[in-house]
Formats: sequence, C-alpha cells, structure tokens
Amino acid sequence: MTAPTDARLATAAALDAFAAWAIRSTADRELSLTTAATLATLDRDGPQRLSDLAVREGVTQPSMTALVTRLERDGLATRGSDPTDRRAVIVTPTDAGREVLHARRARRASRLAALLDQLGDEDRAAVEAAAGALSRLTQNRVDPSRGES
Repeated sequence: MTAPTDARLATAAALDAFAAWAIRSTADRELSLTTAATLATLDRDGPQRLSDLAVREGVTQPSMTALVTRLERDGLATRGSDPTDRRAVIVTPTDAGREVLHARRARRASRLAALLDQLGDEDRAAVEAAAGALSRLTQNRVDPSRGES
C-alpha cells in the first residue's frame, strides 16, 4: 500500500467531516446509532450469532445482549437457538425491524437530497459524479485498520 498523498488525505478529511456532520444533521431519534447499525447488519447479512454480532458492532457481549433484549421487546428482532450449537443464540430481524430500518433510510435519504438541493449546479454535479465511487467503497466495506472487508 502506498503512502497517501496530500490530496488523498485532504479528501479523506473532507469525507470524514461530511460523514460526521451528515450523521448528526440527519439523525433519527427513533433508533440509536448502535441499534440502527445492528439492525442494518442483520438486514444486510442475515441472522447472526449474538456473540459474533457483538464483535462486528464493536460492543461487549453484555451490551449486545441488552440491545437484543430491547430489539426483541420492541418487536424488531427475535432470538433463537443456533441449530448447530444449542448454547449459542441466533438473532434475526423481524419484518417490523426491516420496515423500521428501511423507513429510517428513506427519511435520511430525503434529508440528504434536500441538502444536495442547496448546492449550486457545478457542486451538485461533482457530488453526483463521485456517488458511484463512494457507493463502491461502502459496498466493499473494507476496514483499513484490519485489512479486511
């Protein structure tokens, strides 16, 4: 891997600042970020062992257990036994959980579209031109600190 250039570092800093601002300015108080991220993982990748989910989301197993308890209480996920290991717990999103997540995404997209409408034509075209590359980055979900996707 080559060392980042000043231009790449400046782009990365701008993306970081935008991402942080976008998260704050389009925040949906219905779900915490950790709850939404957990539901998104379950929606994208399917049912997960509770222990694996805790690792993926970067929280302790007791914290994930509490989060899954809340998801279950709210009808957004279910937990069951792993058919290959009855001691392990498998977490599965419910249809209601998927609906809440998809509605949240739609509201955020609408808010971001309204922000894009505030840009001039040239800036909006530049952002639209970069959208494909940004989408590919997020689809690959590479964590450069671990060198994995």
